[in-house]
Amino acid sequence: MSDRAPAAEPGSHNRTALLDEAEWISQRLPGCRVEILDGEITVTPLASAAHAEALTDVTVQLIHLRDRRTRVVQRVGLWLPGGPSDFAVPDLSVIDGDYNNHLVAYNCYAPAVFRLVLEVTAHNYGNERRKTAAYAAAGIPVYVLADRAERLVHVLTDPRDGRYRKRATYRPGESLALPDAFGKPVRLAADSALGPL
Repeated sequence: MSDRAPAAEPGSHNRTALLDEAEWISQRLPGCRVEILDGEITVTPLASAAHAEALTDVTVQLIHLRDRRTRVVQRVGLWLPGGPSDFAVPDLSVIDGDYNNHLVAYNCYAPAVFRLVLEVTAHNYGNERRKTAAYAAAGIPVYVLADRAERLVHVLTDPRDGRYRKRATYRPGESLALPDAFGKPVRLAADSALGPL
């Protein structure tokens, strides 16, 4: 969160104060993920090596999507429509190549450039429930949630009216076909998203 926000608009003091506090926390807790969900600052501890390995494996499986129109990135800020200062930092995202044209503030980009977000979680499932609603409200077409504690991968699609209408669940050993939000078929091994035990 190193880019500063644009000049404050009248009446935006609370928004700026919350964003400044999130910035202050992120500078003092390097490696932790600081987000604002439903107007509340949340801090996720530094990821484990197993979490990082899962993200690397998924990136390798999705890297064929990368071209001039599409990028596969980790920990890029997503500006959320739910509140005046809400933003999330998904573990991994597939975004449009012209993302630089959609910078909102504080290194966060407009939801319109996000085609897929993926979260890998083991212990902070409460945040993921809030993120599910936030991502649906933002209209993110595909949300993949790899729940390492339960060893399940959930693929949520068809966001409408603040919730995902379709959900498919996969277990270790299964392969999942991601919806055609990329113009080319995409398969992902559930084991890769879940990482090692």
